[in-house]
Amino acid sequence: MSEHDPDRPLTLPGFLIVVLVAVGAVAIGAILHLAEPVLAPMTLALVTGVILSPIAVSWERIGIPSALGATLNLFVALVAIGGILFLLQPVAMRLVEQAPKVIADVEETLEDVRDAMRGVEEVSKDVADAILMEEGEGEGDSPPASAPPEETAEDSPKEEAADAVPSVADALWLAPSILGQMAVFAGTLFFFLATRGDIYRWTARRLPLGKSPEDRAEMLLEAERRVSRYFLTISMINAGLGLAVFIALRQLGLPGAPVWGLVAFLANFVLYLGPACFFLAMLYAGVANFDGPMALVPALCYVALNFTEAQFVTPSLVGRQMQLNPLVVFLSVVFGIWMWGPVGGIVAIPLLVWLLVLGDADPEPEAETERAEGL
Repeated sequence: MSEHDPDRPLTLPGFLIVVLVAVGAVAIGAILHLAEPVLAPMTLALVTGVILSPIAVSWERIGIPSALGATLNLFVALVAIGGILFLLQPVAMRLVEQAPKVIADVEETLEDVRDAMRGVEEVSKDVADAILMEEGEGEGDSPPASAPPEETAEDSPKEEAADAVPSVADALWLAPSILGQMAVFAGTLFFFLATRGDIYRWTARRLPLGKSPEDRAEMLLEAERRVSRYFLTISMINAGLGLAVFIALRQLGLPGAPVWGLVAFLANFVLYLGPACFFLAMLYAGVANFDGPMALVPALCYVALNFTEAQFVTPSLVGRQMQLNPLVVFLSVVFGIWMWGPVGGIVAIPLLVWLLVLGDADPEPEAETERAEGL
């Protein structure tokens, strides 16, 4: 009788391979997570460079040197980032100033809920006492009423909001790290845009895809074009969503409606997490600026607009260019956010599109025809 069962689908060597692959994947994920301060801005710069590649090609077509074109693209990117931060700063400060009102309103709502629950408990107790008295079991002294819980001294909402705001010392402590990551982003973006052709040719000679270096270089350029077209389409969709949010909030009378439209435009680039965070921001802004049920209207308007965009607009436009499995998209975003936070969520989908194009290494029809004729 043989000790080896031929019907076993997984042999010991195969099991070891699975274990090694799993351990290797966990190790790589841990390394990527630990190297976030360097790899996150570097990857964001590479994705930004791929997105800006059509502009770089335009500079080359009109005869501008690659170094000067890279400088212009870097300047455009930094000005755009600085402009966005400049526009967001007043709204952020206003939200911080409105924090005491939001905290007070939330505490008042919670107190009303507690009072309602306390009333239900008292009614239930009265009903139970009445039933016991009818059954003759309510004789004797009633137990003394429990003393109300002593109120502990709590910080005022204003003090709590002040504690939530980073101090000058915190800002000075974080400044070197932020400046370092900005330097990594700017340097990587500049050198990628200045030498992207050389990078693609060098990479094409080392890709194990069974094609000639010229075909592999063209495949890399095609991946770049696909990612750029995808991002352009998504940008147009998000711009439409931001415009719709601006119009809706302006009609509702919410202060800072143009900036909220800009935030909706930016948040929609981070799938799932971005809209969820913006929904919470709308709840916060609604409570800060309105009273009663009206406080929920801005968030509900955004939910309706985002649902329309996600279920009808994006599938009809993006689906024509590339079919992405929703599970793969969700897992990519989750993995990116776990590794690098919001930056990981931003770069997850462009990287996924890029990898899918590279994985599409099927021979071209002409090559298949020549192979068939040679057989």
